[in-house]
Amino acid sequence: MKNRPLTGFTVCWVAGSAAAYATSGTSLLLAWAGWILLLSALAIWGKMSWKYIAVLGLAFILAGVYWEWTERHNVSVLPESIVSESIAGKEGISVHTMGTIISTVERDGDRVDFTIRMDKVASEEEAWTKVQGEKIIVQVKLAAESEIAVAAQWHRGDKVELNGTLEQPSAARNFGGFDYQAYLLAKEIHWILKVKGAQQVDAAQPTSWSLTTLLRWNDGVRTALSEEMDRLYEKRNAGYMKGLVIGIQQDLDPETFRQFSQLGLTHILVISGMHVAVFVAVLLFILMRFLRLTKETAQTLVLLLVPVYVLLSGAGPSVIRAGIMIMIALLAARAGVLKDGLNILSASALLMLVWNPYFLLSVSFQLSFLVTLGLMTYVPLANALLTGLPRWLGGAIAVTLIAQWVSFPLTIYYFNQFSLLSIAANFLLVPLITVVVLPLGVATLLLGRLWGGAANVLAVVAEWINNLTFNVVEWMNGWSVGVTIWRSPSLYWIGAYYLLLYGLLYAGKKLLENRFTHLQLYMEDETRPLAGLHPHLLSDRGRVRLPNFDTSFPYPNLLSLFWSPWSVSLLTLCFALLIYRGYQPENHSGSGTISYFDVGQGDSILITTPGGSNILVDGGGTVSFGEKEKWRIRRSPFEVGAKVLLPLLKKRGIHRLDAIILTHGDQDHAGGLQAVLEGIPVSALLFNGTIAEGEPYIKLMRTALDRNVQLYGIHQGMKVSPDKNTELSFLWPGLEEGGRPDVLPILEEQNHNSVVFRLSMDGSQFLFTGDMDKEAEEMIIERESNHSASAQQRVDIFKAAHHGSKTSNSDAWLKYWNPSAVVISAGVNNLYGHPSGEVLDRLAANKIPILRTDQQGEIQMEIHKGSIRVRHKLN
Repeated sequence: MKNRPLTGFTVCWVAGSAAAYATSGTSLLLAWAGWILLLSALAIWGKMSWKYIAVLGLAFILAGVYWEWTERHNVSVLPESIVSESIAGKEGISVHTMGTIISTVERDGDRVDFTIRMDKVASEEEAWTKVQGEKIIVQVKLAAESEIAVAAQWHRGDKVELNGTLEQPSAARNFGGFDYQAYLLAKEIHWILKVKGAQQVDAAQPTSWSLTTLLRWNDGVRTALSEEMDRLYEKRNAGYMKGLVIGIQQDLDPETFRQFSQLGLTHILVISGMHVAVFVAVLLFILMRFLRLTKETAQTLVLLLVPVYVLLSGAGPSVIRAGIMIMIALLAARAGVLKDGLNILSASALLMLVWNPYFLLSVSFQLSFLVTLGLMTYVPLANALLTGLPRWLGGAIAVTLIAQWVSFPLTIYYFNQFSLLSIAANFLLVPLITVVVLPLGVATLLLGRLWGGAANVLAVVAEWINNLTFNVVEWMNGWSVGVTIWRSPSLYWIGAYYLLLYGLLYAGKKLLENRFTHLQLYMEDETRPLAGLHPHLLSDRGRVRLPNFDTSFPYPNLLSLFWSPWSVSLLTLCFALLIYRGYQPENHSGSGTISYFDVGQGDSILITTPGGSNILVDGGGTVSFGEKEKWRIRRSPFEVGAKVLLPLLKKRGIHRLDAIILTHGDQDHAGGLQAVLEGIPVSALLFNGTIAEGEPYIKLMRTALDRNVQLYGIHQGMKVSPDKNTELSFLWPGLEEGGRPDVLPILEEQNHNSVVFRLSMDGSQFLFTGDMDKEAEEMIIERESNHSASAQQRVDIFKAAHHGSKTSNSDAWLKYWNPSAVVISAGVNNLYGHPSGEVLDRLAANKIPILRTDQQGEIQMEIHKGSIRVRHKLN
């Protein structure tokens, strides 16, 4: 940093912003003091001047102050009466508002989304109040297909009047779950306005010019380019090429995105620095080679066109970073200053963070800058290790390896999976897509209206290559063994990873340099130097240079010990141990855990035994009512299994589920398991021995069979012992008299046959009940009473049946088990009114404490030697 003051300043600015984000108050003051002490120590040791130290310390403190100032001003300016009523109300508050659309208007099925900046707002009780600057997300639920045409007329810059319900965004409801509220807060958005029907939206075009007008024109150009892509390519290829060339992701096939994501190829589908670099290189080549412009003139034109491309490509953080870097580089080339890549990268980061500190929280920003920094820092070291290969091949391998290695910690931190085939996929496909497909896509757009025949020919060639790419990606994804699941690592682990990676590459480079230094400097048939004199002891004039150390000692100084084979081996071992430690699931120190996930109106419970076995009870599921009209179907609809449950399991580092227990076939218990079976290896599926009606259930069972999951029908009296401290005793369903063991009956009504089992874990007792009914409760009590001398059992934690419905959880059932506490899994403001007031009164009368996922989010229990420690996500 001493030789790059701008880089040092930016590093301190980023560190100061991060410290202010992670801490506040006294903790932040301590962080400032610690940083100043560290810098002062460097000055005392003579590494840096006091003047430079003062500048770095000032950068750290100023960044923290700027972050705190931004946070204090990032608050809602809505009237207190509306805010308090919205928070207190279960379903928000009805408001009337006026404002301006400041984003693109996007439609997916029967929902239209956009952002407005409000001018004023009024509630049913309050008059108009000015709220200049308040941004809110608007979600319009279209009532009829005819409203699609109405919504198509809404554009950025329109003045709108809206009637809808104002709600707060949902915070994370599970430990490690996605926090939509925090995500919107980083965009300075605090509210969502839900509107029913396009008739509640009155839009008018702007009458004066503003910056929004420029963005409105840009949206129009992007829409025109999108339509041109639709005309030139078939549907799947059109969506793919839109993402590749102009950064429009909405039409990308969800399955294509999933497959590319699994192989670590999503950076291809999102406009990034790679795309900007190709754009600039092609422009410079055309301007200088074909138009015969001077280098200076070509650079000036490109400098003016880069912002245009950044806007047309959607202006994401990675594109902005690349655009700023290239513009600074072009200006520096003209002025002959600031030619160092790290300084240019630092200047870009500093400009973006001063413009908007919340860029620091963007995954795209973090990956873009980190990978770029990694390529600058690590590639020269990796190139030195690949000197035996042709230069072009060694360079390509070095860039691919470093890009993957550098992005790996953030990839597993945010997405919790990494494909072992990712490096091969990137090495094979990225050059093909970058050098061939991307230019073809640009060429088809440019020629589309000028020379249609040539554009169609190029589109056919591009489609052929794309289809080949799709097939290769699908084939590589077929090797499911290559996909590894990682829990989110700690920041200490990430820091250790980068330090060890740098140390390993640097030590390897130095080791190779030392070996080459000691190689013979003459051929066998050449005249050798005088005996006793080493080539490196001779000066250019042939005079002998006296050594400063004993040449018989293999390592002339202590520092060279670091470059020895032993040190490289030690660093390799430490790096391997770090990777192994990061790959392990969450460590509960020999304790068992039970997590009652909040999956909305449904059940899903993860049991982790003291021995490390993982058992998932049900998977939640998105319940739909009747067949949807085709126009209402969304490209990527919300599904509990894929969007909530599977990410939670991966974030906990669960590589395999030892068993799934499906209590019954209703969609709110079985629906989410489809994504789980497709995303995580499962050893066994235990179910109630019946088949539920409906294609989703049949698909689930077929998927289980295709993936070699062992299926077991549960019946009364079965027991399973995952480890010595854990036993599952199944109490229901009972054995059907006269039933055939080789035939699975089809049952439309599944609740009565829900799986019920008792879990004994490390001295504690739990009861799981599915959606059982009162009749099943009575039959279990009768059977258990006949097999036990006691007329009453006791469990520590009791999972209320059927989400607390009054069709279950009878008074006799509660008194028989005498639980210490009851957990109710139900959705917030669910349509069924669960849990029933009658059941809640019954629990209160029996003085049984209640834990509810609709009020407290995920409920997690840690079990150790008979004691149970409970925590929940929400207060």
